[in-house]
Amino acid sequence: MTGQKTTIIKVLHYIRKYWIYLVLSIVMAALTVTLTLYLPILTGRVIDLIVVKGMVDFAGVFAILKTMAIVIAVTAGAQWIMSVCNNKMTYRIVQDIRNEAFRKIEILPLKYIDGHPYGEVVSRVIADVDQFADGLLMGFTQFFTGLITILGTLGFMLSVNVGITGVVVLITPLSFLVAAFIAKKTYTMFRVQSETRGEQTALIEEMIGNQKVVQAFSHEDEALSEFDEINDRLGKCSLKAIFYSSITNPSTRFVNNLVYAGVAVTGAIFAIRGGISVGQLSCFLTYANQYTKPFNEISGVVTELQNAIACAARIFALIEEEPQIPDKKDAVALTDVEGRIVLEHVDFSYVLDKELITDFNLSVRAGQRVAIVGPTGCGKTTVINLLMRFYDVLSGKICVDGRDIRDVTRNSLRGNYGMVLQETWLKAGTVRDNIIMGKPDATEEEIVAAAKASHAHSFIKRLPKGYDTVIGEDGGNLSQGQKQLLCITRVMLCLPPMLILDEATSSIDTRTEIRIQKAFATMMKGRTSFIVAHRLSTIREADVILVMKDGNIIEQGNHETLLAKKGFYANLYNSQFAG
Repeated sequence: MTGQKTTIIKVLHYIRKYWIYLVLSIVMAALTVTLTLYLPILTGRVIDLIVVKGMVDFAGVFAILKTMAIVIAVTAGAQWIMSVCNNKMTYRIVQDIRNEAFRKIEILPLKYIDGHPYGEVVSRVIADVDQFADGLLMGFTQFFTGLITILGTLGFMLSVNVGITGVVVLITPLSFLVAAFIAKKTYTMFRVQSETRGEQTALIEEMIGNQKVVQAFSHEDEALSEFDEINDRLGKCSLKAIFYSSITNPSTRFVNNLVYAGVAVTGAIFAIRGGISVGQLSCFLTYANQYTKPFNEISGVVTELQNAIACAARIFALIEEEPQIPDKKDAVALTDVEGRIVLEHVDFSYVLDKELITDFNLSVRAGQRVAIVGPTGCGKTTVINLLMRFYDVLSGKICVDGRDIRDVTRNSLRGNYGMVLQETWLKAGTVRDNIIMGKPDATEEEIVAAAKASHAHSFIKRLPKGYDTVIGEDGGNLSQGQKQLLCITRVMLCLPPMLILDEATSSIDTRTEIRIQKAFATMMKGRTSFIVAHRLSTIREADVILVMKDGNIIEQGNHETLLAKKGFYANLYNSQFAG
């Protein structure tokens, strides 16, 4: 229960911000309960006024009925105010949690994003928070009202007859024992259910996002089998959770019926002996019903709260993840960059016990074009990740214009790089929105000029609304080459002092690639550029070619020099152009 208590304390921390709504809700709940409990007394008085035939005090009855009408109206108003307070409090708390979760995702280190399925993270922020909201709203709506109803009913019953109230109090602990037993069971079951649901969401997101690959390799049956296995586990744990939560109501109803029967029998004996009137007995039976009803509601709330707390624990685990190492307090903005880059004795590994880059040294002059080649997994993209500070080096340092990149702000460092990756990324919006991502204040002339430079202008003009054409998530119906051209246009518009092209033309046809290479040549003049490529024909004009293998530079020089060495690069080049 320690984890459960910790989660509850965290929830209370969020509730504290909206204490005014909470206090007002409790006051309205108390008013609602008080007036609701006052109604049976008025009903009992009416019954006592009409018990004997021919002796009905109509004036008294109508007076009480007017009072009852006012009480009902005020009760309805108080319940409405209470509901408004509960809804505002719940959904503002949920809004705060989602905002905090999304802010945390924005500053999480890439190793967390790389190490967790996207669907599982989405499940925490969307599904788990929704489940938490449902439980919290039910808790606010029914828990306080139920608790005050129990206490208020006991008070009213004591004022009518102490003996009958004693019978009620003696049987009541059974409800608490039943609710406590079920609460312990349901929390564990709902936590497993929430985790399995996240696993299922991750699989669905992965399969839908890669449906073409799944179908191309006839992986449908395997995907279905994996989904069935997870779905089966989810069905079993959900069934257990629902079973334990569903036995709450009948169990507490059984205890409640015992209370009602005890009150009826004891009250009847008192009434026969003249201890109470028929109206008071009617009032007592109504109270017994109202007294036991909250136990059903509270037990239902408890099971819902178990689910809510289990979901809250998962979202808090995300919120409390270690963020990326923040910029130093004295970090400065990188300005007026020339583009001199030096890597000194750099060591890095994604997994600490598995070496990748060791004692890596490199010196790049301003404006130099550096190509990085090598077999898959040799560390090419890792070097790019370190240059952009997506990951920090384990030892050694990387300097830009003589300044360690850990001493400058990440935003200013990345703002001085223009990056085109092999994987395109376009957001839902207009073509223009996607081009100006790095330069929101760009003019129409600048946008068109950048598009023409990247050879994207012609296909953009053929779109239904040109630059105002709305495209879906990840480019909608655009071809892979068109998506890549838009990503290149995005960099053409910014023209930062340093460029990174990671297989930037891999999705473009050969004819367009030749034109793009000319555009890149113009763009790279005077700019420090890193070009990662598998097609060696695209990097022959590079000033320096770094040949990497197993995280180290094994050869270095320009195209002609490396061919003359007849080493690893020459073998790679000749294997691509054999014959």
